[in-house]
Amino acid sequence: MPSQDAARRPSPPRAAFRHRAFTVIWVATVVSNIGTWMYNAASGWLMVSLNSDALLVSLVQVATSLPMFLFALAAGALADIFDKRRFLIGVEVATVALSALFAALVQFGAITPGSLLLFMFLIGVGGALSAPGWQAVVPQLVPPQDLAPAVAANSVGINISRALGPALAGSIIGLAGIAAPFWLNALSNLGVIGALLWWRAPHRAANRLPAERFGSAMRTGFRHARHNPHLRSTLIRAVAFFLFASAYWALLPLVARDQIGGGPGLYGLLLGAIGAGAVGGAFLLPWAKATLGPDRVVIAATIGTALAMLLFALARVPLVGLVGSILAGASWIAVLANLNVSAQLALPDWVRGRGLALFVTVFYGAMTLGSAVWGEVADITGLRLTQLIAAAGALLAIPLTRRWKLQTGAGVDLTPSMHWPVPVVAHQIDADRGPVLVTIEYRLAADKDRQGFIAAMGHLAHERRRDGAYAWDMFEDTANKSIFLETFRVESWIEHLRQHERVTHADRVLQEQIHRLLAHAPTVRHLITVEPGHDGNGAQ
Repeated sequence: MPSQDAARRPSPPRAAFRHRAFTVIWVATVVSNIGTWMYNAASGWLMVSLNSDALLVSLVQVATSLPMFLFALAAGALADIFDKRRFLIGVEVATVALSALFAALVQFGAITPGSLLLFMFLIGVGGALSAPGWQAVVPQLVPPQDLAPAVAANSVGINISRALGPALAGSIIGLAGIAAPFWLNALSNLGVIGALLWWRAPHRAANRLPAERFGSAMRTGFRHARHNPHLRSTLIRAVAFFLFASAYWALLPLVARDQIGGGPGLYGLLLGAIGAGAVGGAFLLPWAKATLGPDRVVIAATIGTALAMLLFALARVPLVGLVGSILAGASWIAVLANLNVSAQLALPDWVRGRGLALFVTVFYGAMTLGSAVWGEVADITGLRLTQLIAAAGALLAIPLTRRWKLQTGAGVDLTPSMHWPVPVVAHQIDADRGPVLVTIEYRLAADKDRQGFIAAMGHLAHERRRDGAYAWDMFEDTANKSIFLETFRVESWIEHLRQHERVTHADRVLQEQIHRLLAHAPTVRHLITVEPGHDGNGAQ
């Protein structure tokens, strides 16, 4: 029988490969990501060849990141509403077509700095639409105990791609011309489409309620994130890191060419070294997390990122740049993997796509803003001073954000409890009718803690809002201080029925804690809006 220490020891990334579906899709995405990194490296070098202005070069990173910031939230809502597999297939097919058109334009010399940025933006839209779906589908590929290894394995795959893709791009550009990496990128996505066509998601009980509408799904997703403290802490830590780490991603082509004096081969080598450092760092992550915990790992990796930017600022020869790249890559995966797992653990299944989309939006929003800012700063102060400023900012962010802890959702049971009884209705209620007002009357037992009850109700308020309520209040009876009335409003009757399916076992524990303070079971009423001149059933 394994010891308790062994049971607590984090599983290595290879644990996820025990599952065939994960392995097949992982291999396909690695091949696709190699093509993507070839495309990214070639795009950066193509822009340097067309126009070497620091701001314009940094806009390559902006054009890549901005679509994630603009469209990931909408994509997350779509991923929660529609079948994730079919949605991903459609997006990948469109991406292949657009990538092939871009490659053809490069082949015939029809690309300008403006059209290059436009196509990077449009292809980035495809990435933005698919990113939340890809993250949300991971729990369907592996069981819960292998979720963290699967996230780490995906990070390893991305960084294997990052190690190989840029280096291949530099070699291929020298052998076959600048258009070759763009053609290979278009072809590399075909394997992903094939893997998705082959895979069948595990059967789940059919939802008896219709799919959410897009606008309502977006509002509910925002509301959930606002009242989810585990996710909110993760997002704050993400902004604090990516805003400053974006500096070396945006300026690396200029470091390779202007500081070190290299060509596309050196730029690809530096990107490849970042990927190699990340792959190496991924295999140390289980040990580091078990030894330090996620928060200290992220702090150490942020310090490593600052040191990497210091090395980039001082680089005059390739060796210094390569050491900085390896350190940057190892630090990058340590932060990204821990943040990603923290976001995954914070979310129940019903809102996973939207929650992860918000994480992606914050990630790429910080990268987009940071890239634009650091490009402008570099034009004013120069490359070296810009990276020193970014390194100092990353270090300053550590003490400013330490209060927001990571992976605090690890011990929270977010599976649906389904313990709310079906509401009693006297007649058929239209699904879209609303808003709905729910009132719950509590009578506090004479010997129970009043302040403890009020504090617990404060936590319950966040649970109501996370699950769909847009307004919440609690009132005290002026004639009897032991009687309290909780009220919350939901947009429609169907949205309230969805609330019943969203309540988790963690929520149930909180509600049972409250009920133990009461003299008897609370009284629940459901009320629905009636417009003057109507009989409540839609008749005049």
